[in-house]
Amino acid sequence: MVFFRDIFAVVFALFALTQGPAFAQTKEIERTGGPYVPTPQIVVDQMLRFANVKDSDFVMDLGSGDGVLVRTAATQMKASGLGIEIDPDLVKRANDLAQKQGVAARANFQVMDVFKADLSKASVVTLYLLPGMMMNLRKKIYDELRPGARVVSHDYHFGDWEADDRITFDVPEKEFINGVPSATVYLWTIPAKIGGTWNIKVDGVAQPTTAEFSQNFHVTNGTLPNARGVGISDVSVKGEAITFSIWRGSVRHHYRGQVKGNVMGGMVNLDGREAKWQAERAK
Repeated sequence: MVFFRDIFAVVFALFALTQGPAFAQTKEIERTGGPYVPTPQIVVDQMLRFANVKDSDFVMDLGSGDGVLVRTAATQMKASGLGIEIDPDLVKRANDLAQKQGVAARANFQVMDVFKADLSKASVVTLYLLPGMMMNLRKKIYDELRPGARVVSHDYHFGDWEADDRITFDVPEKEFINGVPSATVYLWTIPAKIGGTWNIKVDGVAQPTTAEFSQNFHVTNGTLPNARGVGISDVSVKGEAITFSIWRGSVRHHYRGQVKGNVMGGMVNLDGREAKWQAERAK
């Protein structure tokens, strides 16, 4: 992606010249996520709508620049949030703007390396970072965010951790930045971590079932060790919601429920009969 980095650097330099000496100092700061380029307001609005940001959310923007994402979430959605930015001048600008907009109590900005930030409080994380930085951050984001948290990114994604949804729309002013007058916004919902061995019990069924689940970001698979004529398929985890099917010959038992740490449970359709099920992760 050297081409994009070069274009960003040119745009950044031109933008800095129009902003005066104080802003030009940001060139001296090593920005591993790429040079600061303002996010168009139309993209900001789409990102927040796509993530369904509400007043109950806490939004964290990694590489927050002038803070437009967190400030917009605070002014339009009444959400709270924190912007993490390595450049002190941009952090000061963001906090000053939040103060002027009357949202400083909900929108705060701090000078910090994004890799040192504690993401666990966030219900929504927003990103506009170059591909290498996205890949370096994806495990931290996956590990630290709680199930159900949403991640929304402008233009760049997490490689083979496929997005749950995406939208592309026209942004004419971006043609000056990268030659493409459009933007793509990606959305992920953090899944519950279900990797391991689980003992599944169904009401009215005497014999429990042992299932083993493996998980790689959004890809989840299951097996039933030492079980003949029985298989597991269609495993899906989104947030805390889980569904899977256990086949006994040609008969499908469809499970659906919620994951809460080391326990999960819900309802299962046993060839037309509904029953409760619960499972515990083996230690």
